[in-house]
Amino acid sequence: MEPFKKLTSVVAPLDRVNVDTDAIIPKQFLKRIERSGFGQFLFYEWRFDEQDQKNDDFELNKPRYAGSNILLSRANFGCGSSREHAPWALLDYGFKVVIAPSFADIFFNNCFKNGILPIRLSEEQVEQLFQNTGAQEGYALTVDLEAQTVSDASGLTMSFEIDPYRKECLLKGLDDIAITLEYDQQIGEYEANYPSYYEVK
Repeated sequence: MEPFKKLTSVVAPLDRVNVDTDAIIPKQFLKRIERSGFGQFLFYEWRFDEQDQKNDDFELNKPRYAGSNILLSRANFGCGSSREHAPWALLDYGFKVVIAPSFADIFFNNCFKNGILPIRLSEEQVEQLFQNTGAQEGYALTVDLEAQTVSDASGLTMSFEIDPYRKECLLKGLDDIAITLEYDQQIGEYEANYPSYYEVK
């Protein structure tokens, strides 16, 4: 997992509430056994029509939001099933930050485990960001994890809360396996001294 410290990117708006994990990554694409490759299917039923042609009216298909690493959405983002494929698809597509007023708990936790920073801001703050994104083409935000701020070039600054442990893990790029491996020496010493109750014959 890559460390996350500071990111500046154009913001891609997804002006919808209750975006569920089946919308993020539809169930028919869950057959892959690796974590990569899901980005091409992100929001598939919104991005493409029944003939698998791009839907030009969908926000993420608009050229002004191409290459965005910050997704802006509404309340209860990531609701529905607990599939971890949802953050996999977002990350593979290029999103490293998701800003919303609220998130479904399991999705919220899965984001941190996969190197995505989910940021909770108030409804009023999110509405302001939607207004700014719509009014200004190429509207960009800088997300500073160490300072716990979201800011733009016009002087707007918003602070966000984050659990200190999760913050440290993102700053260092540590997922669950990497955290365990930090104690590799202690684990080895314990295993070497742990009495065996079974004899190999």
